[in-house]
This record gives sequence, C-alpha cells and structure tokens, in this order.
Amino acid sequence: AFTCGKIRHIKYGSLCACFYLLPCCCGGEKTQLVLNVDKQLEEVRELLEQMDLEVREIPIQSRGMYSSRLKSYKQEMEKLEKEFKRSRIAYSDEVRNELLGDDGSSSESQRAHLLDNTEKLERSSRRLEAGYQIAVETEQVGQEILTNLHSDREKIQRSRDRLRETDANLGKSSRILTSMLRRIIQNRILVFILGAIILLTIVLAIYFNLRGH
Repeated sequence: AFTCGKIRHIKYGSLCACFYLLPCCCGGEKTQLVLNVDKQLEEVRELLEQMDLEVREIPIQSRGMYSSRLKSYKQEMEKLEKEFKRSRIAYSDEVRNELLGDDGSSSESQRAHLLDNTEKLERSSRRLEAGYQIAVETEQVGQEILTNLHSDREKIQRSRDRLRETDANLGKSSRILTSMLRRIIQNRILVFILGAIILLTIVLAIYFNLRGH
C-alpha cells in the first residue's frame, strides 16, 4: 500500500541541514558534505520511483489524491535539486576563487549568494513538511473511506442474501396459498354437488309422494 510516511525515512531535515551547512564549511568538509547531499538526493529519487509504482497499484477510485501528493513531492524534489545545483556551482566558483586568490569582497558576495540559496531551501523544506502532513492526513482519510466501502459492501451482501431468502420464502408461501385455494375450490364444488344431490332427492321425494296420492 502507498505509505506517505516512508518519505521520512530519508530524513529530509538532515538533507536540508546539509544545505544550510554548505556556506559554513570549507575544504574537505565541504567536499564531503556535497557528496553526502548528492547521495541523499539519489535515495530520495529512488524512493519517489518506488512510490510511483505503489500509486499505480492503488484502485482507480482512490488513486487521484495519492497521485496529486506524489506530483507535489516531485515538484519539491526538483526545486531541491535546482538549489543544490546552484550551490554546487557556487561551491565550484568559490574553490576556483580560492585557488586564484580572489579578494575578500568576492568571497563575501559568494557567501551572500549561498545564504540566499539557504533561505530558499528552508522555505522549500517547510513546504515539504506541510505537504507531508497533508499527505498523511489524506492517507488516513483514504484508509477510512476504503474501510467504509468494505463495510458497505458487506452490508449490501447481507441485504442481498436476505432478499434471496425472502424471495425463496415468498415462493414457498405462494405455493402454499395456491394449494389452499385449490382445496377451497374443490370443497366448494363438493358442497355444490352435495347440495344438488340433496335438492334432487327432496324434489324426487315430493314428486313420488304427490304421485302416490
């Protein structure tokens, strides 16, 4: 099942913290930090691909909300990658300036540019956190909907079974009523025949009685 909580396994907070530390590091520490960020971004890409596959397995009626959340994740990921790319370019320029011996004003300008990138990354991080919270809540709502649908399906199945049972009982009752009606008709015919015989007997008795006189 699609689980928005898996995103946190990559620790976006740690990823963004690496961006914040870039302007403050130098030399080998900065190189190691850049490699670490690159590795974590690759892990996030793999996770998004896995989530994309999971979304395709979700029923169509519930897929829309998860697809929209995944799309927002990918957009935020693209922003992070662009910011990281800018930071790497700035880092490369800084290294080149250090090798060429540029003055302090260039270094200050570079640091200001990096701080600006850091602020952008911080805003992206906040949007991601808000998006994760919404996604988790959306997933919970989706799970409740699926649970309710399953419960409704069971209720419909039980109602269908009761209807079949009622239909069977109605068929049985109809046969019983038909049998009773047939007996009533037969009884009435017998009563009519008996009445006719009795009436005929009375008429014959009167006839022979009058004839004897």
